[in-house]
Amino acid sequence: MKRTLKRIGLGLLLVVILATAGVWFSLDKETRGLLATVPTNRDLLFWSVPQRDAAFRALDRIPLLAKWHTIVPGASPRPLPPGPPLKLPLDVDAYMAGQRSAALLIVQGGQLRLERYGLGFDGDGRWTSFSVAKSFTSTLVGAALRDGAIKSMDDKVSAYVPELKGSAYDDVSVAQLLSMTSGVQWNEDYGDPHSDVARFNNHQPEPGADALLSYLRRLPRAAPPGTRWNYSTGETNLIGILVSQATGKPLAQYLQEKIWQPAGMAAPATWLLSKTGREISGCCIQAAPRDYARFGQFILEGARVSGEPAAGSLPGPGAAPLGGSTAGAAAERGGLHSIVPEGWLEQATYKQADIGVPGRGYGYQWWTYDDGSFSARGIFGQGIFIDPKRQLVIVSNANWAGGARDATAMAAREAFYRAVQQAIDQEAAGR
Repeated sequence: MKRTLKRIGLGLLLVVILATAGVWFSLDKETRGLLATVPTNRDLLFWSVPQRDAAFRALDRIPLLAKWHTIVPGASPRPLPPGPPLKLPLDVDAYMAGQRSAALLIVQGGQLRLERYGLGFDGDGRWTSFSVAKSFTSTLVGAALRDGAIKSMDDKVSAYVPELKGSAYDDVSVAQLLSMTSGVQWNEDYGDPHSDVARFNNHQPEPGADALLSYLRRLPRAAPPGTRWNYSTGETNLIGILVSQATGKPLAQYLQEKIWQPAGMAAPATWLLSKTGREISGCCIQAAPRDYARFGQFILEGARVSGEPAAGSLPGPGAAPLGGSTAGAAAERGGLHSIVPEGWLEQATYKQADIGVPGRGYGYQWWTYDDGSFSARGIFGQGIFIDPKRQLVIVSNANWAGGARDATAMAAREAFYRAVQQAIDQEAAGR
């Protein structure tokens, strides 16, 4: 309690100093809102709703709270042309109010068919992704495979992260790490301050050791590798370290080179860093809502970009778009290539692990549905839903009132996905 009061006092003092110096009114509204609520990065899972409202749009504004790497866009943003408004069988305003939605975008057939904002947010700002970042990190694994930096999905994790030799991760493959079937014990309870997901960021490592790797080395084995699915943000952070060490590049730089610039993102993004200066790869990309939509469309189209494949790429054509291999071969001939190996994206977005929910599964850091659709999901209502059959991308940014895993809001979002699919089917049928 004393520490909390001390932080609040220091925050208020900072506000007073800035206002007195005339700096306060020169700050943008997101930064002023963040300073006014005085949230702290360490207590994020337990912030109040107003603190989250202010912080989710401004986590990368105050270096005292967090540090980040910036991801710079290219010179030619991909257009998102407007399409005819999609007629939905529901009250969109009421849905957004229930979600406490900051942004809701629907892209269908490559056209922007719905774009709404709330919570005083707009399309020019950045909203944090939370675990939506996991699907970005997964795609960078595919890129590293195509580039030859990672040799095989069957390679053991310790071949790329030797610091984990002798730990429970010694027998875990890259594929098992991506599908969260390592069998290593981990508790992802966001409401428990003693869970692994709440404690690992505060772990004090041995001198000279990376904090995450030091924490993961201590975890015991709970099941044989490949036999049990268990959601673990710590393991996605480990995937980021693996990609960075394999490629010799920071994740933000690799994301900029492989996706952000060649896929035509329009605005800068940021990636928050851990205490040891690495990108938190299981979380915390901040981006504009339209660029989340561009990423979804990029994945929908087979992760293809123009230009020549990178040196060291695997031979043969790039991955087909999720609609079929013939179109993928034509795209190669037309000057496009996939940044991931042929067929890899289909595996990544296909059910690799049973999560105990009928009709659902988990791929390589993507949540899957048995109808062929899949999604990236983050706590507090972040999401990118992709349906290849309907050429559909739905982007959600929100701050759920019920917390990280608001069961009511999550069910409403799933129902919204179904309603959008139904509306598209009825439109195609001419009804």
